[in-house]
Amino acid sequence: MSTPLYPIKFTPILKDKIWGGEKLKNVLNKKSELNNIGESWELSGVEGDVSVVANGFLAGNSLQEIIEIYMDELVGEPVYKRFGNEFPLLFKFIDANDHLSIQVHPDDALSKERHNAYGKTEMWYVLQAEPNSQLISGFVKETNKEEYLEALNNGKIMSLLKSHQVAEGDTFFIPAGDVHAIGAGVLLAEIQQTSDVTYRIYDYDRTDSAGNTRELHTDLALDAIDYKDTNEKVSYPEDKNKAVNLATCQFFETNILDLNKTYVRDVYVLNSFVVYMCVGGSATITCGNAEKETIAKGETILIPAAIDTVTIEPKGEVKLLEVYVNQK
Repeated sequence: MSTPLYPIKFTPILKDKIWGGEKLKNVLNKKSELNNIGESWELSGVEGDVSVVANGFLAGNSLQEIIEIYMDELVGEPVYKRFGNEFPLLFKFIDANDHLSIQVHPDDALSKERHNAYGKTEMWYVLQAEPNSQLISGFVKETNKEEYLEALNNGKIMSLLKSHQVAEGDTFFIPAGDVHAIGAGVLLAEIQQTSDVTYRIYDYDRTDSAGNTRELHTDLALDAIDYKDTNEKVSYPEDKNKAVNLATCQFFETNILDLNKTYVRDVYVLNSFVVYMCVGGSATITCGNAEKETIAKGETILIPAAIDTVTIEPKGEVKLLEVYVNQK
């Protein structure tokens, strides 16, 4: 290509949610007239919600368009062979001002069979949590379909589910089949497969202004749930100036970079696009002869696979989630 690729930013897609709040505007500096922003879709290839480039000569083009133009130069040869023009991951910031429903996602096989879609394995990184805020992930002990249904039908489903009190930096890997929910007062980053298939299990018997409850997917969820799942939060060392792994699976690999000095990353060997989500502080990012780009808390940037090295210069300190598609 005559004009080399560069670190790409996208315009966030903001979602008004009944459970949303003000933190995406006040903490992560998202610009919006909406009052209850629950989600900021930072980088999305989901049909109907495809991200648009915000910087550089590609500004105004959609993610879909630039994949079709640059193909493996953008996403990496193994990624392009596997997914074609579909971008395989979805990146979000989520502000839960109220409890989200208890839900589960099907795996690839079940989702393809039922919805002709990908499944949803995901992970969470907590940016901020109010005192005593909690997340739900997994069961308190291994269970089975019969015990689960009895608890659900008798209004005692919460007694089976594992609640985790959370604070900044807490990380959870949520494989497909894990029953989970984000609790009130939690601001987090979510990295997931490109899928919008969700089975709602329980919604605290909430009703809308007309007195209607939200649809539940009890029957669909039964075959999607992993009844042996007793998920715990991810344990990781808080090391400075190196890539510390948070999650590795067939869909993505995520590291955290906690930096207070210049960090040079050889990304070409990854054979994949790399996405940086800034979860604290700010930095400048330089790739070869491309213009320097800044990244600050609440921003996300895509490094095309054709780029060899990334130089990250913290402005004091910076924390970045580093995400790519693992080829191992």
